[in-house]
Amino acid sequence: MGRAISKTGAVRALGAMSGTSLDGVDTAVVETDGVRILGFGPSGYRAYSDAERAVLRAALGQWHGPEVDAAAELVTVAHAEALSEFDEIDLIGFHGQTLAHEPRGRGTLQVGDGDGLTQALGVPVVWDFRSDDVAMGGEGAPLAPFFHFACAKWIGATEPVCFLNLGGVGNLTYVDPSFDGPEAPGALLAFDTGPANAPVDDLMQERLGLPMDRDGALARQGAVEAGALELFLSEPFFNKMPPKSLDRNDFAEMIRLVQELSDADAVATLTGMCAAGVMQGMEHCPRPAARVLVTGGGRRNPVLMDMLRAGLDCAVEPVEAVGLDGDMLEAQAFAYLAVRVARGLPTSCPGTTGVSALVGGGVVSSVERIEDSIKRF
Repeated sequence: MGRAISKTGAVRALGAMSGTSLDGVDTAVVETDGVRILGFGPSGYRAYSDAERAVLRAALGQWHGPEVDAAAELVTVAHAEALSEFDEIDLIGFHGQTLAHEPRGRGTLQVGDGDGLTQALGVPVVWDFRSDDVAMGGEGAPLAPFFHFACAKWIGATEPVCFLNLGGVGNLTYVDPSFDGPEAPGALLAFDTGPANAPVDDLMQERLGLPMDRDGALARQGAVEAGALELFLSEPFFNKMPPKSLDRNDFAEMIRLVQELSDADAVATLTGMCAAGVMQGMEHCPRPAARVLVTGGGRRNPVLMDMLRAGLDCAVEPVEAVGLDGDMLEAQAFAYLAVRVARGLPTSCPGTTGVSALVGGGVVSSVERIEDSIKRF
């Protein structure tokens, strides 16, 4: 599967992402020198079964213990299966599964064994992308903005553009492509906008035994409860200036705000809360964005997309409108970031995570490094 990585020039990198929606493992190839996107390669998807999702759900919000150990083993095995489908790969970017995220407290936890993947696949693996950022005072999230900057250059953007990822949590990247690089002050601003699909998914699972509100079908039948929306927007998170980030379960009490509502009204209200968080977040953009390009599962929810279009003063489109893949953008991001880490380039900056200085976070596992560690032991 692997081949020797070059010191300069194009690298064929494979990224993997298992997000807070807990649906499965996305895998995607990017050809890059760590600065420019030179091309996109094949992609894949390995779904989690209902039983596997239950294992991951049981570990959410925990930092150690048997549930965390079980989740870590599952994540490593699932990624080994997904990543083994690719050939002629120079480098792998492995995000792992976020179980807990508390940047001003206990830190951040993404489970999965990068060393184990290197041994299984015979390819260098870059992993643990967030810990160094948090250790230097950053939020540790979002980490895709440097890749979003490269995407803006790839599509030939000339005016400010926003990339909006609507997964379990929503996050926004403002890109000003007039700058030469992502680390330049003013080139990027990034932050979490609030909960996105996670509360809707959790409510659907709890009430109806379904994983999601597919195509916004239930939300379309309901009405947004204004009082619950007002209480939601009064949360202190929305008064914080970016950069700022969230854990998947930080807004778990949203379910309580809608517990007396019908299924349809509850889902419509939670969907409206996601849109309202994005609308409020857009007010932080230094300049008006020409368009908002939406990635993640939320772009497939026409009710949510209609809410965003009604509330924002710019075009709101899925990223496919500019030739990008909204299902694979985060996996592609970690392929790109892996090359930056391997080449000593920064992966976050004060404008993206609030970190005190440029930082290139990540551990590089290679077969040679693992063998040296075993010999020392």
